[in-house]
Amino acid sequence: MQKDAVIRVQNLGKSYRLRRKESGGYTALRDVIAQAAVAPWRRIRRALGRGPALDADGVGGGEEFWALRGVDFEIEKGEVVGIIGRNGAGKSTLLKILSRITEPTEGRVELRGRVASLLEVGTGFHPELSGRENIFLNGAILGMSRAEIRRKFDEIVAFAEVEKFLDTPVKHYSSGMYVRLAFAVAAHLEPEVLIIDEVLAVGDAEFQKKCSGRMGEVAREGRTVFFVSHNLGAVRSLCSRCIYLRGGAVAMDGPTEAVLEAYDNDIHALDQTVIRGIESFSVRGVRLLDEAQIPSVRFRAGGSLTVEVEYEAQMRIVAPYFWLEVHSMHGPAFGACMLFDGFRPGFLEGRGRLRCTFHYLQLMPNQYTLRMGARLGDGVRLLMDSQDVAFFNVTGDLNRMGFVGEAAAVLSADAAPVVLPYTWSLPDGRAGSFEIPRTNE
Repeated sequence: MQKDAVIRVQNLGKSYRLRRKESGGYTALRDVIAQAAVAPWRRIRRALGRGPALDADGVGGGEEFWALRGVDFEIEKGEVVGIIGRNGAGKSTLLKILSRITEPTEGRVELRGRVASLLEVGTGFHPELSGRENIFLNGAILGMSRAEIRRKFDEIVAFAEVEKFLDTPVKHYSSGMYVRLAFAVAAHLEPEVLIIDEVLAVGDAEFQKKCSGRMGEVAREGRTVFFVSHNLGAVRSLCSRCIYLRGGAVAMDGPTEAVLEAYDNDIHALDQTVIRGIESFSVRGVRLLDEAQIPSVRFRAGGSLTVEVEYEAQMRIVAPYFWLEVHSMHGPAFGACMLFDGFRPGFLEGRGRLRCTFHYLQLMPNQYTLRMGARLGDGVRLLMDSQDVAFFNVTGDLNRMGFVGEAAAVLSADAAPVVLPYTWSLPDGRAGSFEIPRTNE
């Protein structure tokens, strides 16, 4: 390990056994007793290399699936590293191994210092304990003394904004309160390595901004931050380095802009875009089309954007619904959902295309992410997990768009992304209106 490296990962791999239950079956008590009796012998045979790999229940058999394989990298002290990739690329598995929640199947991980993780809402919290008690519990788990926790206590509570509910059992907290307190504990108890998963998406925009600021402070204090997010704007603004996981392996590791560009190119490679869903359904490709119906990743403010989805359904799927979301670095900007507008296909079967056109992009010039998901007609089962499917840029000259304020060029990147028509009325009776001009007029 290099002198300043705090994490070293060598030939890391994690495999699982995918077991399929027979429909209508159940596990009887005699089966549980029999499995418990033979499990130790199976483990011994596996250790001697004479038996099949075991699944989560200690039972062999089933299809072997490698969530990670051949992963190598080193992280130096004080680096802020983003982890990106499609759903199922191995990001969460990697973080669980780094957090010592699960053991790797092969390879090794070396970590120096205390690790604080926030992988899902309420990680490490006891639901029956109050917020106050959970702060001390989490601090103790992280190896902090009671005196250290007390020294940081007021700062944690103020950041989490849960003063009124501090002595309430956390089982009564909303998901937003959970994540605020969990992040505050993880980020303020002085870990050498802070690992943050997509859980921050639960918080509102203001809290996400606070979290980003706190992670920046942690990095400036010389600590290391691992950050997984589908909000590529946040990754771009926070991380100097990025690791792109694809199919359980490192596809690219380098400066954030270069890695995001490679990820962008992969997403837009139509022949490579296959998103597997359930019920024998897959998305074969996603294309973004401009006003002339030409594939593009650059769109003018005030223009139109058409999303074309090529799918394949190997069985008839009745009344599914899809949704699209355009995200900026601040979070969701706008979207379209068949569940709201009621316009959905009667069924999908074989290969076909869906299209959705946003006729008027009232967006500030910036970089954006398109997310898509789908559910079956019952509204419960996922047809396709919500995930990033495309990235695009909105371009435009701020002065020609009507922005003439002296700070427009400086503040535009941090402004709210959607600009609706509005009018200022001043005390002297003057009125000024603004609207992003339509480019197709």
